Amino acid sequence: MTAFLLEVGTEELPASFLSSAITQWRSRIPQMLEAHGLPIEKVAVFGTPRRLAVLITGLPSQQLDREEEIKGPPAQAAFKDGKPTKAAEGFAKKQGVELSALEVRSTDKGDFIFVNKKTPGRPITEILTELVPQWVWSLEGKRLMRWGSGDGRFSRPIRWLVALLDGDVLPLELRNGEKIVKSDRISWVHRVLHRERVSISHATEYVETLANGYVIVCPEDREKIIVEQVNRAVEELGGCTEIYPELLAETTNLVEYPTAVVGRFEDEFLQLPTEVSTTVMVTHQRYFPVFKNRDGRELLPNFVTISNGDPAKSDIIALGNERVIRARLADGRFFYEADLAKSLEEFLPQLETVTFQEDLGSVRAKVTRIGNIAQVICQQLGLGETETERVQRAALLCKADLVTQMVYEFPELQGIMGEKYALASREDEEVAKAIFEHYLPRNADDILPTTLTGKIVGLADRLDTLISIFGLGLIPSGSSDPFALRRAANAIVNITWVANLPINLEYLLEYTATSFAHTFHKDAQSLISILREFFIQRIRTLLQEEKHIDYDLVNAVLGEQDPEYIERALQDLLDIRDRATYLQQIRHNGTLEKIYETINRSTRLAAQGDLDLQQLIPDELINPTLFQKSSETALYQALVALVPQTQLAQQTRNYQLLIAALEKIAPTVSQFFDGEDSVLVMDPDPHIKRNRLNLLGLLRNHGRILADFGAIVKNL
Repeated sequence: MTAFLLEVGTEELPASFLSSAITQWRSRIPQMLEAHGLPIEKVAVFGTPRRLAVLITGLPSQQLDREEEIKGPPAQAAFKDGKPTKAAEGFAKKQGVELSALEVRSTDKGDFIFVNKKTPGRPITEILTELVPQWVWSLEGKRLMRWGSGDGRFSRPIRWLVALLDGDVLPLELRNGEKIVKSDRISWVHRVLHRERVSISHATEYVETLANGYVIVCPEDREKIIVEQVNRAVEELGGCTEIYPELLAETTNLVEYPTAVVGRFEDEFLQLPTEVSTTVMVTHQRYFPVFKNRDGRELLPNFVTISNGDPAKSDIIALGNERVIRARLADGRFFYEADLAKSLEEFLPQLETVTFQEDLGSVRAKVTRIGNIAQVICQQLGLGETETERVQRAALLCKADLVTQMVYEFPELQGIMGEKYALASREDEEVAKAIFEHYLPRNADDILPTTLTGKIVGLADRLDTLISIFGLGLIPSGSSDPFALRRAANAIVNITWVANLPINLEYLLEYTATSFAHTFHKDAQSLISILREFFIQRIRTLLQEEKHIDYDLVNAVLGEQDPEYIERALQDLLDIRDRATYLQQIRHNGTLEKIYETINRSTRLAAQGDLDLQQLIPDELINPTLFQKSSETALYQALVALVPQTQLAQQTRNYQLLIAALEKIAPTVSQFFDGEDSVLVMDPDPHIKRNRLNLLGLLRNHGRILADFGAIVKNL
């Protein structure tokens, strides 16, 4: 078996491209080798800022021979009077076989000609020569460069190429117009620690050879070294740190030979809010901050940076980084002190100068809309005067920090600085916290707001964004969602579910969409319809993906284009959650199976009747004088007894009461269908038939209080 090494040497690659390229090669290269009939043992992909490499082991020396059966034209068209036609000759020529190799075989669609074609395996050298350029030029990424006169694009100029098949150089070239890079066994290693080129004698010696040149080609190995060195460094300082995943990934792909370097800044900068200092260090400088304790509230005047230079010169490297961080923190202190010279409320007029969206006016106008929506939510929740005033104050101030100098310089601090400045302005503590929390969750893994004020303002802000952007016709399509509207809708539903907020989303959509349509001269009803459909899809997705509800049970509680269920879901998000989770529960404990057959059978037959889905009371709908069998009487009496249980279940949302009652009635329904005194539902007499269908329709309607049993799959 053979080992193959490919190294593409480049100028400094962006960390984001390197990470993406490694992921792409790890997926594509094995697939392409398999597609060419090349079994392999292992594909290892490596990358540093100056190279992208793959080491493939266990390659055969050539492809396996392939034999395939190829179908040609119909026999009737291929042969006339026993002689081959031009159709047969053309097919044979295309397949590279003699006419004598053609065979006539019968198929379901008649007789056709076939050929058994044997293709000998090609040498591995030929295949790799074809595949390598595809691997390189097919890489995707942002802002790829094109140089030379060719069409090939890459993140940075390619400077050298290593291609070894075991110990031999595989002659390859990457051609991009007049620019040609030919393969060799020579690689460049660390710029500072080993300036000379190295010669790789064998493909399998790649990792070791470059390690001797102070290049650790495996990203996972560099990552492990960084974590170990950073933790050791902060422990020696008597502190601790947080290994931020994004920071770790970026620093890993910025160095070839990582060295943790400890730096220091003046104690006076510790007076800055911790969030400001950590944002400067982590986001802007790519430093690991050093905290006093695990709670991350207080900093030590130190940082750890990852150097790609000479470890012996760490002191000089530290001094350079200290000068940079000192200047950045001094800027932060200036912004902070300048912002504190004004109360947070004094920044509100400046929001008039900030555009929320070109067609939607200023952020100040958005703040007014947020306040109006928040007021309606407060009314729905029945909040008192004090709580409502607190919500309105938070809604008014929630965007004020966007025009502060600090947030202008460091946009990542929006909301965070709003809370700081609100407290400095002596605002209510919950109002201040809500200014930060109304942005939560900021991503799929983020926490949810904890204060009621933060939850309400967050809901109002997202509803305004959704309805405004939808109102302009900027609806998410496919993977395109530039305004993160799906995330906003998910947050609305999740905040409501986790906090158990009894809001009526249906009314909120109607109120807000109508207000928007009036202001911006749009069609309110079409906007409401689109929003309802969008939220139902979000609820459906969240129930399946986050609540882990089976798809058929989600269909059962949401219906399939069922107006009643859609309206019910949007009017009461807590009810749709509870019904779905309860259905999943009774599926797991076996209760659903006990009632499924009788309720489902009744539901299917009831569809042939005309009973309204809202009817639950038998007295005015059923005519007992038409009963011919005792099973009809028994079912009627059972339905009468079922009414109070269903009504209580509706009032309390205790669906266990309903299921217990349905479980109790199941034997009676079975007797109605299959017992000794069973009935023929579709009786020739239309009055008797309608009476019996109404009995089943009533049972279906009671079941619909929980779900549409007709949508449930029995043996899922």
